[in-house]
Amino acid sequence: MQTNWVVLIIAFSYLALLFVIAAWGDRRAEQGRSLVNSPTIYALSIAVYCTAWTFYGSVGRAATTGLSFLLIYLGPTLAMLCGWLVLRKMVRIARSQRITSIADFISARYGKSSGLGMLVALIAVVAIMPYIALQLKAITVSYGVLTEYPNLSPPDLSLSDFWNDKAFWVALVLAVFIILFGTRHLDASERHEGMVTAIAFESLVKLFAFIAVGVFTCFVLYPGPAALLSQAGALLPEMERHFGLDQIPGGPLGWFGTLVLAALAFITLPRQFQVLVVENVNEQHLRRACWLFPLYLLLINLFVIPIALAGLLGLPGTGEPDSFVLTLPLAAGLDALPLLVFIGGLSAATSMMIVETIALSTMVSNQLVMPLLLRWRHLHLEESHDLSGWLLGIRRIAIIAILILGYLYHALIGEAYSLVTIGLVSFAAAAQFAPALLLGLYWRGASRNGAAAGLVAGILVWAWTLLIPGFALSGWMQTDFIEQGPMGLEWLKPYALFGLEGWDIYTHALFWSMLANLGLLIGVSLFSRQSHMEQTQAALFTNALKPEAEMAAIWQGHASRYELFRLVQRYLGKAATQRLLGPAPTGDQIDSAATPAMLAAAEQGLTGALGSATARILINSVVRGEALDMASILSILDTTSQTLEYNRRLEQKSDELARIGTELKGANDRLRELDRLKDEFLAMVSHELRTPLTSIRAFAEILNDSEEMAPEQRQHFLTIIVRESERLSRLIEEILDMARLESGRMTLSPQRCDLSQLGHQAVEAVTQLFEQRQVQLDVELPDTPCPVIADPDRLQQVLINLLDNASKFADPETPQVLLRLQQHKHKFSVSVEDNGPGIDETEREKVFEKFHQIEHQQQGQKIAAQRPKGTGLGLPISRGIINQLGGRLWVAEPEVLGGACLRLSLPQALEEDQEVSS
Repeated sequence: MQTNWVVLIIAFSYLALLFVIAAWGDRRAEQGRSLVNSPTIYALSIAVYCTAWTFYGSVGRAATTGLSFLLIYLGPTLAMLCGWLVLRKMVRIARSQRITSIADFISARYGKSSGLGMLVALIAVVAIMPYIALQLKAITVSYGVLTEYPNLSPPDLSLSDFWNDKAFWVALVLAVFIILFGTRHLDASERHEGMVTAIAFESLVKLFAFIAVGVFTCFVLYPGPAALLSQAGALLPEMERHFGLDQIPGGPLGWFGTLVLAALAFITLPRQFQVLVVENVNEQHLRRACWLFPLYLLLINLFVIPIALAGLLGLPGTGEPDSFVLTLPLAAGLDALPLLVFIGGLSAATSMMIVETIALSTMVSNQLVMPLLLRWRHLHLEESHDLSGWLLGIRRIAIIAILILGYLYHALIGEAYSLVTIGLVSFAAAAQFAPALLLGLYWRGASRNGAAAGLVAGILVWAWTLLIPGFALSGWMQTDFIEQGPMGLEWLKPYALFGLEGWDIYTHALFWSMLANLGLLIGVSLFSRQSHMEQTQAALFTNALKPEAEMAAIWQGHASRYELFRLVQRYLGKAATQRLLGPAPTGDQIDSAATPAMLAAAEQGLTGALGSATARILINSVVRGEALDMASILSILDTTSQTLEYNRRLEQKSDELARIGTELKGANDRLRELDRLKDEFLAMVSHELRTPLTSIRAFAEILNDSEEMAPEQRQHFLTIIVRESERLSRLIEEILDMARLESGRMTLSPQRCDLSQLGHQAVEAVTQLFEQRQVQLDVELPDTPCPVIADPDRLQQVLINLLDNASKFADPETPQVLLRLQQHKHKFSVSVEDNGPGIDETEREKVFEKFHQIEHQQQGQKIAAQRPKGTGLGLPISRGIINQLGGRLWVAEPEVLGGACLRLSLPQALEEDQEVSS
């Protein structure tokens, strides 16, 4: 047992730490280094779902009803994994419409109806009071257990003197905290970054504390989880049945009902809407949260069953199941761990109360108080120049009032239910928002009257089937009507409405309330007409995920810029108004008309401070005209959509034209290059043809005119004529070969031949040429046959061409050429390598183009002077021949000499190819 002062000092020190963390988060936000712009922080803030119900009540429910506690967490898990697209749509709408609460969301969807907003706010306040009472009860009980253990008398823990009740002071301290960090800004749609940072920290604290108790239970109290389960199986003969699915209240229907109830409440509880939607800074954060938050739920529930089993095994002084988390370490005689558990439970309770109270105070201020004050003419609010102080004061008073109401519920009725029971009552009430909320996102025909009728019917059924019986069971009313029905009408019994018996009370209440809610929402909507504003908002909400929805201005009226500025300044202050509308109008600007964009900005700014319905009333007070009707807004959406589609198509066409233009430019450049090469080729061919013809003609004229020439000189001249004639024939043959290749008329005679033997023959053919050029030729040809299917003459022509080119471009000082034949798997490759300047990467494919010749700039004129260029057709012809033989010719990386390396590859001839070639 701990002394009162030790526990109080630790508790208030922890709350002070939350102040420091929240202040740090706000300061970082002001410096532009936001902490909440993180998907991890966002996911941790969603864990505000895990309240004192989770920390204490889950173990209590597991000890009494087995696995049913898991349904409270499977529902949110399914909602996050399967419904994140719905949540993204809600976030998108909240950002574009400056939504501040779930009441504001529903009000905005149904034509910005102030009446509907009031109804939702009232239901929320009534629904959440039990939940706030749950947190205060958990704090009171845990404090009493910690300070009065082993005396566990419930009356001493929850019903004490008013001024000595710790829950009362906790409520007041939290009110101060929430006022300081939840109402510093007037614009409620601004992020409460300090608060969210503190909530994320509290999520880590309660997770760590609960896991610490679980580890202590499984590995300190018992040798391990297996030993705990074994002992529980021996001492608790009903354990297997107790933790079976049939133990869930209501059976399969109860299982399904609780799952649906938890999923709906996860989205519609005001605090969950606050952190999921209002506090979201980036809708992409939902992607990580959709798996990180379920992981958090898994971790915090990992040790629930072991702790429940350990408590049921009957350690002395464990007390009520709801207190097992705290009494187990106390019964073991520990001091530090119970304090950590108390801080974890305090975190779970305070985080919920902080966020819930901020959400409810915003609803009370925007949806209840301000609309009434604006209608109360005796206050003369229209004459006040600055009402921002009023608004902040209303919100702060609402925070205190909400916490006091929660305390009163705790003091008056809290003992009638367990922690989990109180939570489920609030869940069932919050679930009444789901039909109007979710159906309104996708069904444009849902109307304000239908939503209002459904909400009223649903909450009345909830009150009759859950809330009123709770008052009766707490002693404030007679309980006869629960068993016999009011005035003896058994078909109106709260727990067996219309004779439906055998269901657990929560599934029973959910079924009848949802039936009434949905039935009236759909039925009334089908037989009622929507106003123009309802139609407009319905179109914007249902089309929220379309980008054009955020671009549509919905005002067609006229307002003075000066009047609009005065209106906004009265409620938001001068600085905020200038941020929204720019500098105050002066001179000629006073009478100028406000633009539709200014009207939309003013309405959004007022919406953030007052709610959509009140903002709509205020804007209407200065605007001469009205919002666009449904036909107009849909026309805007359609026109904008068509414009965006037209722009998208224009962009596609522009990209396509740019691509075609690039291709045409490349083709034009290539044609110019081909034209230049053609001119060079014609000039070169003319020169090459003219040279042997000139030589032949000159020597023929000499022989013709010189009858007395010596026989030796005559023979020499005849030899020159023959050599030049052969040169002319080769040139003409190359041109003809190129023409045949391009036209596909070159005929080959493939047969089985020895590639090594052809290599030797090619070497013999160029030996004299290499000797004349003083080029060293190294040959590496295998002695074994290298069979291929090829035209021997054409293949030898290719080898000779490659060797000839290599001799031309080898190093001029010490020219060297290497011919190698190698086998790679089922292919033979022949490489011809020289020690010249090599071929650049950019030229390696160009050398196989017609007429293309390499110019080596570094050795430039010396190479050009000593080596003939040739026609530029040898390599293209060689590649064409090799391709027709089923092989490949390319420029490879040099391996030995470091210059140019040309390599050809041909497939090895198989044995059956012998018959084919013959």
